[in-house]
Amino acid sequence: MAFPIIPVIMCGGAGTRLWPVSRESMPKQFVRLVGEGSTFQQVLGRISDPELFARPIVITHTDFRFVVAEQLRERGVEADIVLEPMGRDSGPAVAVSAVLAAQRDRNALVLVLAADHVVRKPDEFRAACRLAAAVAAQGRIVTFGIEPTHPATSYGYIRPGEKLNGASARTVEAFVEKPDAATAATYMTQRYLWNSGNFLFHAATMLGEIERCEPAMAEAAKAAVAGLTRDLDFLRLASEPFARAPKKSIDYAVMQRTKLAAVVPTDLGWSDIGSWSSVWDVLDHDAAGNATDGPVVMLDSRNSLVRSEESVLTTVVGLDDVIVVSTADAVLVSARSKAEQVKALVEQLKANNHRAAVEHRRIYRPWGYYQDVDAAPRYRVKRIVVKPGSKLSLQKHFHRSEHWVVVKGTAEITLGDDVRTVHENESLYIPIGSIHRLANPGKIPLELIEVQVGSYLGDDDIVRLDDVYGR
Repeated sequence: MAFPIIPVIMCGGAGTRLWPVSRESMPKQFVRLVGEGSTFQQVLGRISDPELFARPIVITHTDFRFVVAEQLRERGVEADIVLEPMGRDSGPAVAVSAVLAAQRDRNALVLVLAADHVVRKPDEFRAACRLAAAVAAQGRIVTFGIEPTHPATSYGYIRPGEKLNGASARTVEAFVEKPDAATAATYMTQRYLWNSGNFLFHAATMLGEIERCEPAMAEAAKAAVAGLTRDLDFLRLASEPFARAPKKSIDYAVMQRTKLAAVVPTDLGWSDIGSWSSVWDVLDHDAAGNATDGPVVMLDSRNSLVRSEESVLTTVVGLDDVIVVSTADAVLVSARSKAEQVKALVEQLKANNHRAAVEHRRIYRPWGYYQDVDAAPRYRVKRIVVKPGSKLSLQKHFHRSEHWVVVKGTAEITLGDDVRTVHENESLYIPIGSIHRLANPGKIPLELIEVQVGSYLGDDDIVRLDDVYGR
């Protein structure tokens, strides 16, 4: 058996069923939903044993590269960050991970993990990985089958077959799609397993099956890796060959067609937290069945989830089986049984050009973040936070002037040929058309208030003349 295992964390998706907390600009794997840190950071914690796991590979979309890098830094984890030029579903991403892992070690075992799942039993997870590795070493592609706790209709199921070499691992007789309630109840009695969508395999085994089942996908993955380029701390897949890969999940591309599938039945305290109802499932409940997060007060209400962010007091009276999620710029109220329809709601918001459908009020950048405070037709007020040692691009604007007021830390401001230091409770005016740059030379975060005034205040009125982040 080959150890350590190379973990591959898939975090390129942009789920919308957990709106308004999860949005395209900052999807659910990077926000705190259950427990400490984001679910991506929780995965990093589960694969931290160096005797079992090697340096991870993180596959994400180029839009999320700086968020991934920052959350890795916060956890003190080093990883190979691989950037997809566009989303092609999980099949091509798994193919790329197998090619990269084989380049590192031709006999490598690879563990593919979703970044947005919750596992409340990390010790059982590691034990399942050891068991799955022993089976994968025999040429099997092993999935983790979750022992169902209720007849769920939102998960796919696995029908397990015979035992493999007397171990608890089994062959897979069939993958079945999400059932209706009656069928799900039947699956429970027949000892079916939930399909977790996480896999462990020899890199060569998975590549061989992709080549057999989806040769165009295998060719595209190999060519995309062959054309890979380095950009700062990131590895960019070649765009043109990756675009040739069929857009298909690994389940449809390989797992439902291969003869090599195996399953390890396990109880991990697992959830894919695919909706607000599933978030309610995994949170602790009070005596009335309610789960709360943030400044919340409930009265005469039962079996509900109420979450409030940004220090907004949220109160609920006389409601049962509801979801209430309050953020700084949007509020969701839904029957818990209708939580899956949030995705359709977001599509409707997009069609009506609601900015909150895709963007948070707080926008993250590689240097930190900014957050809108107020706006009107000819002015816009932002709160800007710059990380220690970071700096914005050297830039200018054609349609607006800016006034910066430092409220915390020290700013180093370039204005034309002049570089000056601006301290707390000091300010500087940036005229229209002036070349300027903001930097934080200090040891603590720099916070300032920016007041923009002009005829056009869109973020696309930025002409970057130099940028350390290559944007």
